[in-house]
Amino acid sequence: MKNDRSRQITRAGYTFILVNFLLSIFSFVVGIVSNSIAIASDAIHSLIDSVSGFLIIISEKLAKFKKWVNHRERIERIVTIIIALIIIITGLQIVVIGIKDIVTPGEVEYSIPTIIVLVASIITKYLLSRYLRDTGRKTKSTVLAASSAETLNDTWISVAVLISAILHLLFHINIEAYISIIIAVIIIKVGLEFIFPHISKHHHHHLEQDADHDHCGKSKNH
Repeated sequence: MKNDRSRQITRAGYTFILVNFLLSIFSFVVGIVSNSIAIASDAIHSLIDSVSGFLIIISEKLAKFKKWVNHRERIERIVTIIIALIIIITGLQIVVIGIKDIVTPGEVEYSIPTIIVLVASIITKYLLSRYLRDTGRKTKSTVLAASSAETLNDTWISVAVLISAILHLLFHINIEAYISIIIAVIIIKVGLEFIFPHISKHHHHHLEQDADHDHCGKSKNH
């Protein structure tokens, strides 16, 4: 049973890495072509997210060693905090980029292919988030629960960029920087909630449902 749990978590980690790596490539190309800071930032974010995938795998590999097996939940807690820090740092980076874009706005060139790529990215990220969430519930992994939330945040970032792109195409209005900052604040809040669960009781309850663990990495059965 433990081996099956480990295989599912490891498989989810590899899937997370592969999907985010491919998304980062596509998004970066589109960001360069359209001269969109938001899309390029999203590409970098997806690449950074791949690190979370490696952390998922490393934490699971460490837990297999006999001297670490009794510390599995502690390892998951530490990795969850690391993922939360990645979320917060990325959110702060998006805020900085958004402010710079407001001060010195660049000329954005969205197109129909750009819209198609953004829609594909949104669908892919949402499905990945669902996969991580469901696997996290089955394996009772707080690490996968955190990665699922992180991926869902990425989905909302892409939605914000998509809205900006549509508005720019239809009305020549560029608001991507403002939307990116708003989404970034939400991302930072979610990251803080993983480190300090008392910030949001609702979020704490959500993770307990998803992973059957509390935020201190202890099983509810203990």
